[in-house]
Amino acid sequence: MKPDYNLIWVVVLMVLAQLTAFYLVKDLDWKWVVFWAYVFGSCISHSMTLAIHEISHNSAFGNSKAMWNRWFGIFANLPLGLPYSISFKRYHMDHHRYLGGDGIDVDIPTNFEGWFFCTRFRKFIWIVLQPFFYAIRPLCINPKPITRLEIINLTAQLIFDVAIYYLWGVKSMFYMLAGSVLGLGLHPISGHFIAEHYMFLKGHETYSYYGPLNLLTFNVGYHNEHHDFPNIPGKSLPLVKKIAAEYYDNLPQYNSWIKVLYDFVMDDTISPYSRMKRQLKGEVKQD
Repeated sequence: MKPDYNLIWVVVLMVLAQLTAFYLVKDLDWKWVVFWAYVFGSCISHSMTLAIHEISHNSAFGNSKAMWNRWFGIFANLPLGLPYSISFKRYHMDHHRYLGGDGIDVDIPTNFEGWFFCTRFRKFIWIVLQPFFYAIRPLCINPKPITRLEIINLTAQLIFDVAIYYLWGVKSMFYMLAGSVLGLGLHPISGHFIAEHYMFLKGHETYSYYGPLNLLTFNVGYHNEHHDFPNIPGKSLPLVKKIAAEYYDNLPQYNSWIKVLYDFVMDDTISPYSRMKRQLKGEVKQD
């Protein structure tokens, strides 16, 4: 349980890679802007959201320098185009403290999502629209007062977006925003949204994924390990599994997020309702 200082340099390199991409796409034909937004930009953007996930657990600078992590999260947020980092941290801590808590854990789909997206075609559309639902769900389930840091996050993002538009134009802006939306929607990496907590097997609420896409996602696939030890950086979660193999090896697990997406759409017994929801008792302390 110690900081992963390599995370700092990886995030800086990803920001620089996206800045380079913003410059390179500014004069391309639109078809190539769309192509690179999906093939490259979406991967970097989704990977960056999971870097922000790591930073939300103070993995970059450690718990003793919590505010350094908040500022670094705002920096990592810049190439995504939309303010995300500070709000994500507040809601994600609730997800860990009150997993499946009704009205608290906004990772749980709304009743409307479960009721409406119940056919194969509608479930496919739900996957495509995942970024939209993840954005509006907190406002519907558990709205929170806006904080000073969220205002700073928003202001920094607006300044960055205006600068990108002023320097390199609308194609660079489109690449940035489209990459974020496409990367969080119908994309192989997005399989982790469903793989983590949807109950494909009754009685098993959390699942780990041990496939190669962990290399792009800071080992977020090691999800049982992460929920057991949220203060251990993703870099070290494979070591947790190795040390405590008897606790993890026999649990249900995935090796393909693409198959998770396919099974979610095609299996008529699975829907957005396939989550464990709990009625919380006692005092609830939110971030």
